[in-house]
Amino acid sequence: MARSNVTEIAGFILLGLTDSHVIRLYLFGMFFLIYLFTILGNTTIIVIITLVTQLYSPMYFFLRNLSFTELCYISVTVPRMLRDFLQSDNFISFLGCATQLYFFCFLGTTECFLLATMAYDRYIAICQPLLYMSIMTKKQCFKLSLGCVLAAMTLSLGQITFVFSLPFCGLNIIDHFFCDILPVVGLVCGDTYVNEMAIFMYGSLVIASPFVLILVSYVQILAAVFRIDSTVGRHKAFATCGSHLMSVTLFYGTATVTYLRTKSNYTTGEAKLMSLLYSIFIPMLNPLIYSLRNSQVKNAIETLFVKLKEKKKWTAQ
Repeated sequence: MARSNVTEIAGFILLGLTDSHVIRLYLFGMFFLIYLFTILGNTTIIVIITLVTQLYSPMYFFLRNLSFTELCYISVTVPRMLRDFLQSDNFISFLGCATQLYFFCFLGTTECFLLATMAYDRYIAICQPLLYMSIMTKKQCFKLSLGCVLAAMTLSLGQITFVFSLPFCGLNIIDHFFCDILPVVGLVCGDTYVNEMAIFMYGSLVIASPFVLILVSYVQILAAVFRIDSTVGRHKAFATCGSHLMSVTLFYGTATVTYLRTKSNYTTGEAKLMSLLYSIFIPMLNPLIYSLRNSQVKNAIETLFVKLKEKKKWTAQ
């Protein structure tokens, strides 16, 4: 009977952010610019780390992976949202909704695990500097990155398969701008307490667990930094962690507020705001965080532009 109920709904209707046509046009322009800026910023980080040999280190290897993940992450929701701003038909098929939610969970989980891996990298670099190059080899970095992706892929597939095997019937209106997991589960027939607990457990595993690892890493890092006698040395150690710590605070703060709770304290307006922060604005801010607060990245950008300018000048001659 549950299986037959699932097939009764061909798809869902996304209500989006507003019903006003004028406001939707304004929001289209704003989010289109944000999307372009995010694509440009993260692509710049990827290109610079790939081309500039001074950035061939584990820290920047993980940063490049993070930038690529965020490129894909923001592309899961924004193009569809931009399309809905311009059209009155906000229908999304059942398969389309499941696919969007899967990639959203998969890429978001990958980012959680990558941020934890980056914290581990900083822990080894500061607390065990003599062993750093022997521990964080290219092979080990690749294994850690691949592990983040495979773990995220497996966990997300299990969660989304579970959610979309539930019986849907009656209402098919999602009061959100994309197929987020809590609004979708809210349309399931019957009591959803068990489903909400499953989502809470999933959130605890992919959000809380990596965050605990990050917290433990930074406790060890702070202890090691305060043991450094030189003020310059302490400042240099903090500088290598500042960008990552800011990124972790922004991403985990908003994700925790959104997913580590149940429907009883879930409000649509707050959920939309939090979703905008962690799925759109943070991917836009991260390239700025990692470039403006990182002297090596800024120097690499300047070096690359100088080389390109000299090459262009030489070609013109």
